[in-house]
Parts: sequence; structure tokens; C-alpha cells
Amino acid sequence: MTEAGISDYTLFSLVRAVHVLAVLYWIGGVAFVTTVLIPSLRANTDAQFRLQQFELLEGRFALQAKITTTLALLSGVYMTHFLDGWWRYGDASFWWMHLMTAVWLLFALVLFVLEPLFLHEKFNQWATQNSEKAFKRLHTMHKLLLTVSTVAVLGAVLGSHGVAF
Repeated sequence: MTEAGISDYTLFSLVRAVHVLAVLYWIGGVAFVTTVLIPSLRANTDAQFRLQQFELLEGRFALQAKITTTLALLSGVYMTHFLDGWWRYGDASFWWMHLMTAVWLLFALVLFVLEPLFLHEKFNQWATQNSEKAFKRLHTMHKLLLTVSTVAVLGAVLGSHGVAF
């Protein structure tokens, strides 16, 4: 029992629930941006409107993505520590942990480093010069990220419940 009277297992379960919700909001947001937002914007022929709407809507999601990726990290580290599961990184049968970590690292790099340093400004330049090409590249990148994220989520759910591949 912890000082607050919550059992270690109850705390672990709460942290797992936070982890699942963080991933749900984070990857669910990526799915929305990939399958709804970007295609809708690409269908609009007004390049200036397209960029303004993307900035407005994805800008709101950026904060959600930063919060949820941070919560996913903290909860994931806690669960791995609680389960003494660090050894899993040395076992190829836990490939889904490697993939989850790689996906997290990629998103964290984009959200916290590349986008603030130059990616945001660079995309605006590309979209101003050739909106169609910029949004096509953006859509392709998001489709790739969503595909890899989906494989990571599926692998994590199945792998954490004992399904070995």
C-alpha cells in the first residue's frame, strides 16, 4: 500500500488507464488529421484558406499532442519500471515495445524539436509556394505515421495480453 492507502496494483491500473487514454487522444488525433482534416483541406482549391485552416485546426491539436505524448512517456516509463520490464528491450519477441518507443521518439522529435525549430516555418513556405504539393507531402507523411502508429498500437495491445508473433 502507498501512503494514500492505494494499493500498488490499483496505482498501476490507474497509470495504465492514463496511458491508454493518452495514446487514444494522441493517435486518435493523428487519425483525424490524416483521414478527415487534411483530405478536407486538400479538396478546397483556395490555397490561402487551406493554409489558414490548417494552422488554426492543427495548432489546436498540437497542444493536445504535446500533452498526450508526455503523458504516454511518463505512464509508459512508470509501467515498465513497475513491471521491471526493461529487459524486454533486449528480447526481439517484444518488438512492439521497440516500435512503441520508436513511434514515441519520432513524434517527440517532430513536436518538441523539429516543428518549433524550423518545420512549421518551412511548411508555411512550401504551402505558400505550392500549396497542392505541400499538402500532398503532408498527407503522405501523416499516412505513413498513422500506419506505423496503428501497427504499434495493435502490437502493444496484443503483445501486452500475451499474444506472441
